[in-house]
Amino acid sequence: MLQDIIPKKFDNHYSAEVQPENDSVFFHFMGSDVLVNDISENFPVYRQFESQHFVYLFSIDNMKYFLARDMEIKIPSGYTYKNIKKLRYSEKVGKEDFFALFTAYHLAEWYRSNYFCGHCGQRTEIYYSERAVRCTGCGKIIYPRLNPAIIAGVINGDKLLITHYVQNRGVTCNALVAGFTEIGETFEETVSREVMEEVGLKVKNIRYYKSQPWGFSGGILAGFFCEVDGSDVITLDRSELSSAVWTEKKDIIGQKDDYSLTNEMMMYFKNSD
Repeated sequence: MLQDIIPKKFDNHYSAEVQPENDSVFFHFMGSDVLVNDISENFPVYRQFESQHFVYLFSIDNMKYFLARDMEIKIPSGYTYKNIKKLRYSEKVGKEDFFALFTAYHLAEWYRSNYFCGHCGQRTEIYYSERAVRCTGCGKIIYPRLNPAIIAGVINGDKLLITHYVQNRGVTCNALVAGFTEIGETFEETVSREVMEEVGLKVKNIRYYKSQPWGFSGGILAGFFCEVDGSDVITLDRSELSSAVWTEKKDIIGQKDDYSLTNEMMMYFKNSD
């Protein structure tokens, strides 16, 4: 999956003392686009970059990654902005770089969304004691947010429920039932609710599989397998899905890459006894 970059080691410990080196990677986002080299699609490094407002993000092995928080920057020669979803399928962007990109985007969106305090409306500032921002007015400390969500592999004998999102979601590959956890729910309750809402099925024997960070949605995804309970007649929520089909193992087709928890769960079922 996306985060499986062994033997390299991801370290998200925050320290205000970390300063960029010449080859430290810098991210600069414009919405969901990120600055990359127009040809190699590498991210710019510190020696190429003029940023007055930056913050340390994390490291992978000895490589340090930073976020340029400037509203506008001087774009280095040969660099341009490209959509991060399109970069996912680029042959030039490896798993380690894409994991760094998605994680950086998660933090960048959090910093951007908390430029002002949601409590009193005053400006926030970097809180250097830990990964947080602090309101300059009321002093409220705001920490990075994770949005919990589930992925549900619904099993019916030797078949798995394969779904496709509606066109306006911009996702065309095979998928599984998924959704965000609501306040007051357990993950297992979310599985039951989302399966009922999206395909009209009751499920039983809900069992945890694996989890995955997914920075594009600011999420932490928890994967579960479950079995259909009673009728297997699908009632589709057409505001969410364009199709949902009971699919035999031999007919399951994975996604274009092995980055997602959804893809791993589909392949796990396809290759299992």
